[in-house]
Amino acid sequence: MGRVGEDIMAGNAREVALLTLSACEKQGAWSDLALKKNIRSVGLDGRDAALATRLCFGVLQNRMLLDFYIGKFSSVRVERMENRVLNALRLGVYQMAFLTRVPVSAAVNESVTLSRKYSKNPRSPGLVNGILRAVSRNMDHLPLIEEKDPARYLSIRYSHPLWLVREFLDALGEKEAERLLAADNSEPATVAQINILRASTPEVLNALAAEGADAAPHPWLPDCVTVTGGGDLEQLSVFRDGRLYIQDAAARLAVMAAAPRPGMRVLDACAAPGGKSFGTAIAMGDRGEVLSCDIHPHKKKLIDAGAQRLGLACIRSAVQDAKSPCAQWVDAFDLVIADVPCSGLGIIRKKPDIRYKEPGPLAGLPAVQRSILENVSAYVKPGGALLYCTCTLLERENGDVVSWFLDAHPEYHTEPFELPAPIGRAAEGRLTLWPHIHGTDGFYIAKLRRDL
Repeated sequence: MGRVGEDIMAGNAREVALLTLSACEKQGAWSDLALKKNIRSVGLDGRDAALATRLCFGVLQNRMLLDFYIGKFSSVRVERMENRVLNALRLGVYQMAFLTRVPVSAAVNESVTLSRKYSKNPRSPGLVNGILRAVSRNMDHLPLIEEKDPARYLSIRYSHPLWLVREFLDALGEKEAERLLAADNSEPATVAQINILRASTPEVLNALAAEGADAAPHPWLPDCVTVTGGGDLEQLSVFRDGRLYIQDAAARLAVMAAAPRPGMRVLDACAAPGGKSFGTAIAMGDRGEVLSCDIHPHKKKLIDAGAQRLGLACIRSAVQDAKSPCAQWVDAFDLVIADVPCSGLGIIRKKPDIRYKEPGPLAGLPAVQRSILENVSAYVKPGGALLYCTCTLLERENGDVVSWFLDAHPEYHTEPFELPAPIGRAAEGRLTLWPHIHGTDGFYIAKLRRDL
C-alpha cells in the first residue's frame, strides 16, 4: 500500500486514520498491516497510535450509521463525495458521536484541515465545516432511524449490510440478532495461548506485566490469557521468545474438541497461519507428527517461522491444495483438521470490514468446502477423527456442509466432545460459538469419526 506520505503532519493520528481508511477503501480491502506500516512510517507514539487504530476501527464498525447522519445534514449526496472528503466527515462525526473525550472543536477543525489538504475541490473545506457544525449543534437529537422495518433499522443502527442482517434475523430472531450485531461492534481483548512446553501461565502473566501489558488469565479457558494493553503484543519479548502465540479462544476450543494425543500423526489441511497446528503440537507434547499445509508458499513460511519461534519440532509444513488428492496420504492420519476457507463472518469484531462483503462471491464457498471435506476425508485412518471447522456463522457453510458429507459417507458419524464450562458437552458432535453468547469469535466445530 505504500507510505502514508512524506509530508504528513508529524504525530497526527487523524491523518493516519484518514489516509489508511481511504487507501484501503479504494483498494477494496482493509489491512491491519497497512495501518501498522502507516503508524510506524510517521513515528506515532503509543497514545497517538492507539487513537489512529481506534478511529479506523470505529469508522469501519459504524460506517453506514455515520453515512446516515452525514446524509441528513449534507446538500451533496454521500455517494458523490470524494473518498477522502467523505472519510474526513466520517472521522469527525465518529469522534463527536462515540469518543466523548474528544472536544467537538478538535473533531471539526481537524476534519476541515484534512479536507483542505487532501481534497481536489476548493469548496470541500466549507462543505465539511458546514456539515460537522450542523451535526455538533444537533448531537442531543440526531436524526432517528425509522423502525418500521426491523431489518433496515438494525442494518443502519449497527452498520451491517441488509442481506447479512436478514441472515442473522432468520437464524436468531430479532432480540438475539441485535445482541450479535452489537457484539460485532465491540472491542475484544487480544487472546493468547500459552506455550506450556516453555512456560506456565503465571510466568507469562508476570512477564507481560513487566512489559506494561494489561493481562489476565482467561476466565474459563486454561493456559490462555487476555491482553487489553501494552501495544503491539508481537513486539514483546514473551511473544518473540515463543512463550505464547496469538489465537482466539474459539480456535483453541476446536483443537480441544479434536483431542490430539502424543504420538499421533495429524494433518492440518488448511493451516495458515498455523495456530491450530501449534496448539495441536503442544497438546501432543511435541511428540508425533503434525503436517501443516497451505496452498500458498508464502503462508508456508509463516507456519515455519511460528513453529521455529515456539520450538515445535514435530511440525512439518508443505504446500498442498486441500482439494487436490494426494495418494500417499490416503488412510495415513489419526486426525485430520479441516479449517476450510469461508466467508469469515464470525470474526467481524476483529476484521470489521468483512461485513461489507457482497453476498454474490460468497455463494460458491459451500462447493469449495464440500470439495475439501470430500478430499481430506480419505486421509483419515479407519477409526480416526476428522474435524471440520469455520470462522463463519452461516449455516450453509457449516451444518449444511456437514450434513451433506454425512449423507454421502455412511462410514463417518458425528462424535460428542467435551469442552470447558460454560461451553460444556457438545452431545451431537456439532457446535456453533457466538460472540454475543460465548465471548469468542463466531466459529463452527463438527467432530466426525470414521468407522473401523
